Amino acid sequence: MSAAEEVVAEGHEAVEAVPKRAMTLGTGTSLVVLAALLIVPMFVKNFIIFQMTMLLIYGLAVLALNILTGGSGQFSLGQSAFYAVGAYVSAVLMEHANVNYALTIPISAVICFGFGYLFGKPALRLSGIYLALATFALATAMPQLLKLNFLEHWTGGVQGLVVTKPDAPFGLPMSQDMWLYYFTLAVTVAIYIFSVNLLRSRSGRAFMAIRDNEIAASSMGVNVALYKTLAFGVSAGITGVAGSLGAIAVQFVAPDSYTITLAISLFLGMVVGGVGWLPGSFVGAAFIIFVPNMAESISKGLSGAVFGVLLFLVIYLVPHGARQVAILGQQLVGKLRKN
Repeated sequence: MSAAEEVVAEGHEAVEAVPKRAMTLGTGTSLVVLAALLIVPMFVKNFIIFQMTMLLIYGLAVLALNILTGGSGQFSLGQSAFYAVGAYVSAVLMEHANVNYALTIPISAVICFGFGYLFGKPALRLSGIYLALATFALATAMPQLLKLNFLEHWTGGVQGLVVTKPDAPFGLPMSQDMWLYYFTLAVTVAIYIFSVNLLRSRSGRAFMAIRDNEIAASSMGVNVALYKTLAFGVSAGITGVAGSLGAIAVQFVAPDSYTITLAISLFLGMVVGGVGWLPGSFVGAAFIIFVPNMAESISKGLSGAVFGVLLFLVIYLVPHGARQVAILGQQLVGKLRKN
C-alpha cells in the first residue's frame, strides 16, 4: 500500500486522535499566508479586494462561533444578532454622532460583549439543542426589534442606514477598498492572536474542560457559570467587531441583512472549516462566500440545489472539515519523508 493510500485509510482515526484540539498553523505557514494576504491586493481589482475583505470579516464571525462551540461546547444559532448589534452600533455612531470609524469598533466590541454576557446568564440553564433553540429565537427576533418605531430615528427602520466608507489616512495613495482591506487585516490578525492565546490560557483550558465534561470540570474547581457566560461574551464581542467591519465595508445596514440565514451560514462555515480549528474559520468563510457564487454559475435556476449537492459532498468526504484535510496532509508529508 502506498503512503497516500495508508494516510487516506487512517483518515478518520487520525482526526479522532485529536478530536477537540484547538489546532493552529505553524509559524512558517502563518508567515507565508500573511505575506500572501499583504501582497495579493496590490495586483487585483477593487472587487476582488472587497471579496477578500468580506472573507476576513466572515472569518472573524466564524472564529467567534468557534470559540463558543469548539472551545466551550455551547451551540449557538444566534450569532447574526450579535453581528447586527455590532453593525448598527458603528453605523449609528458614524452617521449620527460623527465618531471616527476606528473608534466605533472597540465600542461595538464592548457593547456586544455585555450583550452576550447578559444573554449567557439565563442561558446557563440550557444546553445542547435547547440552547441552540434559545439562540435561534434571538436571531429570529433581532431583525424585528431593529424595525421598532421608537428606534427608527436611529436605525432608519426598514430603510436602514447608509454608511460612509472611510478614505485612506495621511494621504496614502490607495483606494478606499484597499485601505479598508488592510485595516480589516490588521484587526483580524490582532483578534486571531488574541483567540489563540485565549484558548491556550487558563481560561481557555477551563472552556475546554467544560466542553469535555461539565460535571468533571465543576468537581475540579472550575466556575462553570462564570466561564460559560464569559465564552458567550467573548464570542459576541468578536462577532460585534465583525459586524462593525461588515457595515463599513458594505456601506449599508438594514434589518433584513441580519436574518437567521446569516446565523446558519456562519454555523455552516464553522462546520466546513472544522469545529475547534481556528484557521479553519477562514476556510469556512471562503466556502460560504464563494461556493454559492460557483453554484449560481453552474445553474442559475437550480443554484440552491447545486449548493446543497456541493455541501453534501464536502460533509461526506471530509466530515471533520478542513481540519481533517490539514491532519491528512501533515501525515502524508511525514510518511513521504520516511520513505
